[in-house]
Amino acid sequence: MKRVFSLFNVVTLVLLGASVLALQAVKRTPDTPEAPKLELAQRTALKVKVYFTDPQVQALKAETRTVQVTQQDAGTLAQAALNVWAGGPNDRDHLGLVPKGTAAPKVYLRSGHYYVDMPATYGKLRYGTSGERMLLCSMTRTLLGLKGQDVTFLLDGKNIETLGHLDLREAFTGRDCADQ
Repeated sequence: MKRVFSLFNVVTLVLLGASVLALQAVKRTPDTPEAPKLELAQRTALKVKVYFTDPQVQALKAETRTVQVTQQDAGTLAQAALNVWAGGPNDRDHLGLVPKGTAAPKVYLRSGHYYVDMPATYGKLRYGTSGERMLLCSMTRTLLGLKGQDVTFLLDGKNIETLGHLDLREAFTGRDCADQ
C-alpha cells in the first residue's frame, strides 16, 4: 500500500489550502472608504466698481456691485469683478460690452500687472474701433480700480498684435482710458 502522508501529498495539501485562502481574500469586498468631510469656504461680500458703456458707446459708466469671494487677494477679486462685468449691467441706462452668455475672460496677476486672457469669441465680435476700445477700456478701468499698474490682453492664451483695429502690443494703463 502506498503512503498517504508522502512529502508530495503534504506539499500539495499545503498549496491547496493556501490557494483557497488566497481565493477568499481576493473575493472579499474591500472596506468602504469614509467620505471626506465637506468644509464650506467662508465667503466675503466686497464692493467693486465695474465699468460698462452708455447706449451710444461714447462713455464708460460705473456701477458698484457686490461680489462674493472666498479669498481676499487681488487675483480672486479681479476674476470676480470680470465675472460680474461679463454678466452685464443692472442699470438699464448702461450697456454690456459682450453678448449675454459670453464667457468671462480669465485674469492673472503678476507683480501688479494684470493679464487678461479673453476667449476666442472676443476676437469675432466685430465691434468697430469705438466698440473695441470700450470693450478693452471697460476691463482696464475695472481692473485698475482694484489696484494694479497695467493690463495686458491675450486672446485664447496667445499674445496678439491687434484686436480688430486696436493695437495690443503694449499694455493698457489708466492713461490709455482716461478720456472715457
